[in-house]
Amino acid sequence: MRDISRTMTKLPSPPPSGGQELGADTMDLLRFATIGSVDDGKSTLIGRLLFDTRQLFDDQLDALSTASERRGLDEVDLSFVTDGLRAEREQGITIDVAYRYAATPHRKFVIADCPGHVQYTRNMATGASTADLALVLVDATSGLREQTRRHVCIAALLGVDQLVVCANKMDLVDWDKSAYQGIVDEMETLARRLGLVSCTVIPISALNGDNVVERSDAAPWYDGPTVLDSLESAEAGGWASQHGPSRGSGARLPVQWVLRQPGGGRAYAGMVNGGPFRTGDAVVILPQGLATTVRAIETADGPLSRAEVGLSVSMRLADDIDVSRGDLIAAVEDPPEVTDTFDATVCWFHDRPLVAGDRLRLKHTTRVTPAVVESIEGIFDVNELAVSAASSLRENDIGIVRLRTALPLALDSYQADRITGSFVLIDELTIATVAAGMVGRPSLHC
Repeated sequence: MRDISRTMTKLPSPPPSGGQELGADTMDLLRFATIGSVDDGKSTLIGRLLFDTRQLFDDQLDALSTASERRGLDEVDLSFVTDGLRAEREQGITIDVAYRYAATPHRKFVIADCPGHVQYTRNMATGASTADLALVLVDATSGLREQTRRHVCIAALLGVDQLVVCANKMDLVDWDKSAYQGIVDEMETLARRLGLVSCTVIPISALNGDNVVERSDAAPWYDGPTVLDSLESAEAGGWASQHGPSRGSGARLPVQWVLRQPGGGRAYAGMVNGGPFRTGDAVVILPQGLATTVRAIETADGPLSRAEVGLSVSMRLADDIDVSRGDLIAAVEDPPEVTDTFDATVCWFHDRPLVAGDRLRLKHTTRVTPAVVESIEGIFDVNELAVSAASSLRENDIGIVRLRTALPLALDSYQADRITGSFVLIDELTIATVAAGMVGRPSLHC
């Protein structure tokens, strides 16, 4: 291995001995996304977090050193840990979402490092769509910027209700407490108006590692948690656990495959969400509205009497009903609404504006159908946190639209279920994804 200790702060001490505990199946999993404006230090923070918790192998450190030398840098650039594309390293920005996996003796993590550039907002929405928590980077030298506010608003709309905010580059403002307090005041106001559950603001230097894993003496006036402390103590598993009766949604199985069985009969494969299915449960097939019961539930490991949320299963029904890919098997109690016209909150990603009359394709769970924009109901102002009248949505705008689909859809509101309440819009000519949508109007405390 190259001696990168000459070009980087000292190597961290060995991690606590955990033996078999590290990565054990009994540990819970936190999914979090790093969001914020370009150049605020997201990739550097993730690189520092992984480095200081000893998550990087010798060959990875060696590759970082080589890449940094190729760029003519005197020090190892930790942002290269997640910026794997050649274009990202050449431009010094994140373009695609980079996923990394890590574990401490207390918890496992799935990390989505999201791009900050306005042009790649669609990738940020992808990274935040399955997150339990948003790790927000704010440059202490410039304060909270519009793109960061947009990212936080999109994360809130996507159901992420926990924020850990890093006031980064505090070393460049000489650890001025007033600069930190200004970020605290702005972020707490924003989080309160968005209705978020928690918002913790931490003064850090991602480049030097201050308050990332180890507490720093550079800010004696700060007595809160480090970044790692906050991540290890945050509520985990919220993305899955928020489905179910407590959120207003019952068991759902979007049918992905129809499986012919040896000797006759069919089973229907997909991933369970909303709540568990049990053999014998009364269910309804949507959009047809046909009622039946669950005869059997099977997985690759054998039959089950109960299928939990997030489990991929095949399901056999008691009656011989015509069920196809794109249909939805739902619990009889409080099923989704079947409709072909609905209001939705849309994040528009295309450089061509969205206007009434536009025709697109809409993908909802496993069903794809033509759709038309009947009207633009309004646009969400990320600075004022208010909805105003609009006749179009431009690139990176968040708006409310009314859609009409060629085929009926079985829809829950996004607040009730993040799976059956979400969809994407696709350009019919280019087959490019041009928008992310959530069923219903934004439930923000504006």
